[in-house]
Amino acid sequence: MTEKRVVITGMGVITSIGKNISEFKESLENGRLGISRIEGLDKYGELTVHVAGQVKDFKPTEMGMDAGSVRRSDRFSQFGICAAIQAMEQSGLKAGENIEPGRLGCYVGSGIGGMQTFIDQTLVMANEGARRVSPLFIPMMIGNLGAGNIAIKFNAQGPCLPVVSACATSTHAVGEAFRAIKYGMADAIITGGTEAAVNELAIGGFANMKALTTADDPAQACLPFDARRGGFVMAEGAGILVLEEYEHAVKRGAHIIAEVSGYGNTCDAYHYTAPRPDGTTTAAALSQALNEAGYKACEQLYINAHGTGTHMNDMCETKAIKLALGEDDARKAMISSTKSMHGHMLGATGAVELIASALALESGILPPTIGYKEPDPDCDLDYIPNTARKVQAEVALSSSLGFGGHNAAVALRRYNG
Repeated sequence: MTEKRVVITGMGVITSIGKNISEFKESLENGRLGISRIEGLDKYGELTVHVAGQVKDFKPTEMGMDAGSVRRSDRFSQFGICAAIQAMEQSGLKAGENIEPGRLGCYVGSGIGGMQTFIDQTLVMANEGARRVSPLFIPMMIGNLGAGNIAIKFNAQGPCLPVVSACATSTHAVGEAFRAIKYGMADAIITGGTEAAVNELAIGGFANMKALTTADDPAQACLPFDARRGGFVMAEGAGILVLEEYEHAVKRGAHIIAEVSGYGNTCDAYHYTAPRPDGTTTAAALSQALNEAGYKACEQLYINAHGTGTHMNDMCETKAIKLALGEDDARKAMISSTKSMHGHMLGATGAVELIASALALESGILPPTIGYKEPDPDCDLDYIPNTARKVQAEVALSSSLGFGGHNAAVALRRYNG
């Protein structure tokens, strides 16, 4: 079987630091903080967590959705559709015009799905009885409808795979889309992730397992690789990419942003929330992606780390990078966690960070880890502290690690024609 090249021809985001690619890119390059005091979550009692990466002033009807679709969709689905509209507009693909509907796929995942709909309708049942539950409850709540609604919107009749692997969801989705195009199962795939879980139930659950920061000051809340780190910051949003077979993209004159060149997928098989302490299985996923990409140690490498700002994740991820690259080459790699700006979007975060990586390769500007002040002896690599760095990287690697031990990594190459 002939292996095909795979490129990115479209991208779209909905995040706390930008609701389109140009805003998002500007925020990354300027180290803009999108984390703020939580708004609108005082309905069900007092929270011990005070900050989040919320999407403010989100108006889906001004971004291409009709009012009826908005009413029938949970917020997570709305984020995904609006990001997909951006990505498809940038790509220029239109099913039935320049791509066959059966050759256009949709691999969009969500770690949690329509959680706000689940909360709202549970309260309806508890207070008014099961007969009052909305007939739209199931299609608004189930996690696969992010992909389903996007496929409907763009008549994508090809392969459709809504991945669910917690915080690794959208990195796995992009990796599986890459493989599907590489081996000829589609000419293009709309891929990524979407999440809207900034609510009392999700925050209460994560907070009670001591995963979230309890910092009051948004600027001191998400501190990846810093000795002061104390937990991650919940966020919401979506990241959608259009992956396309290289010859198909060239033939229609598409703008190519970056090339997808490698994918790694392993499992810790260790614990349902904690990472494997020695970092070996995460390192294996990083190595798989880099090896498939043909990465050489002499190439300039940028890593967009999972970098959650939890004690164990950052320490274990640092170990994994050293194992994957070797101690000397790990110290040459330039690493950042953009979660320090936009927070942790759970199932959407990997795709958003891949978009950040693609932008870094195209622009030659590597985004920083903001808020970094106190080095940790267990995290002793180059984390691009506080200020973006103008360096032309040739390869970018984005990693995501999810509860259940899911490790995913996707490697990109700068597009040179």
